[in-house]
Amino acid sequence: MKKAVLLATALVLGLSGCAGQTSGEYPNKAVKVIVPFSAGGGTDLCTRAIVDAAKDDFPKGIAVENKTGGSGAVGLLEGANSAKDGTVLTTICVELTTLPHTAAGTTLSPDQFTPILTMNSTYSAVTVKADSPYNTLDDLINAAKGEEIQIGNSGIGAIWHLAAAGLAKEANVEFTHIPFEGAAPAVTSLLGGHIDAITVSYPEVAAQVEAGELKVLALMAPERNEKLPDIPTAQELGYDVVIGTWRGLAVPSETPDEIVDKLYSIFEKASKEDSFIEFMNNNNLDIDIVAKEEFQNKINSEYELFGKLIDELGL
Repeated sequence: MKKAVLLATALVLGLSGCAGQTSGEYPNKAVKVIVPFSAGGGTDLCTRAIVDAAKDDFPKGIAVENKTGGSGAVGLLEGANSAKDGTVLTTICVELTTLPHTAAGTTLSPDQFTPILTMNSTYSAVTVKADSPYNTLDDLINAAKGEEIQIGNSGIGAIWHLAAAGLAKEANVEFTHIPFEGAAPAVTSLLGGHIDAITVSYPEVAAQVEAGELKVLALMAPERNEKLPDIPTAQELGYDVVIGTWRGLAVPSETPDEIVDKLYSIFEKASKEDSFIEFMNNNNLDIDIVAKEEFQNKINSEYELFGKLIDELGL
């Protein structure tokens, strides 16, 4: 009888211990966050800022690991194929919705992840030189109806290329798309007067705008940026196009809901820490916290949007 009681007790304790691995005691192991881009970039900086703000809630430690390659595909695939126990998180970004359509042979798919929350979003800023003859978005669009307008982007098939292409489609005009190896050289080319405009993010042109060298005609955002109240959205001006980039955290699909919910609670709290808010503000990075259901809807919508756009562009 005594042995049966001990066995039953041991079984109950054992089951409780197993449950604790996925719910009550989480996070009870060291955690890492995969960033699919190089250290020092916007995605890396956002991730490190929010991880630092959340570190006290990970008693076994949390660290960021950069895993580059394939325009983000290498790191995203490693994260997707990691253990489904909350020990590996991945910073996902808009490339999760574009790479499956542009990277030949990739097995990457948005349904390989369960999103936790977004931490940042930023939208395309249609930007020209300060002395450009184009003072409004309509000026630029109307010019494209009768002459060649060269718009620089951060690479063929990259989000800022898709932004310019999306605007052209909506306005029923054609732009000449000029690809660069990233946003910075595109900005340099615009400053040199070699191209007419760029469609990169505002943080990537903020310094030059503040110095009076560039001007932003419109943001491809769902609403005006409260920090930039004088810049209209493309939608306000009659062009129904909303395209930008975002960064968020995710775990492999089929990770238990208890873990996903705990991670949301931890990082949503971290997003309110003064250190995180100050860092994001100082780097012109907008804080945008969106929970998993809305985040999932955003991913699904953009996956469909960019799939159609990329097919039309023949990429």
